[in-house]
Amino acid sequence: MNAPAKTEDLAATVPAGVYAEKVTSVQHYTDRLFRFRMTRPDGFRFRSGEFAMIGLMVDGKPVYRAYSIASPAWDEELEFFSIKVPDGPLTSHLQQIKQGDQVLMRKKPTGTLVLDALTPGKRLYMFSTGTGIAPFASLIRDPETYEKFDEVILTHTCREVSELKYGFDLVEEIAQDELLSEVVGGKLRHYATVTREAFPYQGRITDLISNGKMFADLGVDPFDPAIDRAMICGSTGMLKETKLLLEQAGLTEGANNKPGEFVIERAFVD
Repeated sequence: MNAPAKTEDLAATVPAGVYAEKVTSVQHYTDRLFRFRMTRPDGFRFRSGEFAMIGLMVDGKPVYRAYSIASPAWDEELEFFSIKVPDGPLTSHLQQIKQGDQVLMRKKPTGTLVLDALTPGKRLYMFSTGTGIAPFASLIRDPETYEKFDEVILTHTCREVSELKYGFDLVEEIAQDELLSEVVGGKLRHYATVTREAFPYQGRITDLISNGKMFADLGVDPFDPAIDRAMICGSTGMLKETKLLLEQAGLTEGANNKPGEFVIERAFVD
């Protein structure tokens, strides 16, 4: 396996029209998951919930993949949450980055998991599996989310308990942030479930919606198109099933050019 280009080599090989940013921190959660932060280019603007194409120089060529920006739009740095794929064209290299290394990023962010794509409502569900929590890591740290919704429910489903830690860290970081905690108040609720280990909440999120357990656990009524809005990011199967459940409840899918009651990120799956 060839290693990605080192920092000193990268400056001479950065493609035109691409940012080359420095990694500021790396945190490995499990042998499958890690997060990293890097410098934010001057003038780079994005809406919380959007994704960017990030990459590395591998064998002299840039390799990119779509990654949700996990940091909120106001953050001075950019954060990403990634899975580790042993033979992945990018992630096999990306998982080896260290503080001080450089990462490539194309200049135009995009995506459907943005507040503008939803019609006004009172309660916002964020349904995620695995690394699909990344865009919601951005949105739950954005004050605009709490200006638009009275209640925000972040669901995160993983196979093992250890894979939930990033979500718990996010919630704790918000609680410890003096300004953000004041904005969020009691509006954010975190509903984490596991499918392969013992845990207070167990099961696939779609099953917990279908059998009513999620609503009972949270003490809320079933989906109501007049009140509830939703965003979905995760595995292909989860996207399809959750979309169907929302449509059966009377919610309609939205997009940037036509806001609706729920939106799905279709650019990638975990």
